[in-house]
Amino acid sequence: MDDSRETLGPRAFVTGFPIKHSRSPLIHGHWLKALDLPGSYGAHEVTPAEFPAFIQALKSGDSGFVGGNVTIPHKEMAFRLADQPDELSEELGASNTLWLEDGRLRATNTDGRGFTANLDERRPGWDKVRSAIILGAGGASRAVIQAVRDRGLDEIHIVNRTIERAHELADRFGPKVHAHPMSSLPEIMKGAGLFINTTSLGMDGDEAPRIDFTPLADSAVVTDIVYVPLKTPILAQAEAQGFSIVDGLGMLLHQAVPGFEKWFGYRPAVDETLRAAVIADMERH
Repeated sequence: MDDSRETLGPRAFVTGFPIKHSRSPLIHGHWLKALDLPGSYGAHEVTPAEFPAFIQALKSGDSGFVGGNVTIPHKEMAFRLADQPDELSEELGASNTLWLEDGRLRATNTDGRGFTANLDERRPGWDKVRSAIILGAGGASRAVIQAVRDRGLDEIHIVNRTIERAHELADRFGPKVHAHPMSSLPEIMKGAGLFINTTSLGMDGDEAPRIDFTPLADSAVVTDIVYVPLKTPILAQAEAQGFSIVDGLGMLLHQAVPGFEKWFGYRPAVDETLRAAVIADMERH
């Protein structure tokens, strides 16, 4: 896309600290080109101290942006500074997608929708199970817990090294969500139809603890929100034990869709061309 088309169309951003490894510009740039739309989407590194001023410039129109994505460590502050966060953001206490509408800064969180859309695409029917196991109780787990609960599963079991953090999330997300220590994992896995890793275990190829997945239901799906490497050690273990697996890359791709639609007026498709482009970029870096 030439510079004149970029300057004529809407401008959107992704901001975080650091931000240089974000693949969001690649994703949105791919869609702008594929749809032949004017506009631009770029990465802007903003420190936590600078973030309130960045949001104020967005609200006033001085920044020239119509909205953008927010990533670590700014999601909680983005929620607090938005004029009108939606119900998803309210429950999570965090926002990752911002847009200006009727003079107000609106906010949502698309992480959970990205997670479920990935499973819908890769393993349709994944939600026709009774119970799910979620490994980890950090910030990344919140949107996943919310999204899985909202799809109607009867039981969601959070397993975490620090049981207090798991209890905090169980209290936040309601009676279907239960907290357990790591020692309970073999027992609560019995018959579960979905296993989700939301921890950083295995990220960048680091070793992960050995997990026996055989207590799960035979048709269970094992997924990981980590996508570097694409097949994490946890997914490799599950596959070797005969279970269906879903990598985390689709979550990244699908969570980007609602924002693009807000900023540029078209709903883009997550397809194999985009997936291949991001995988190629991961292999180069």
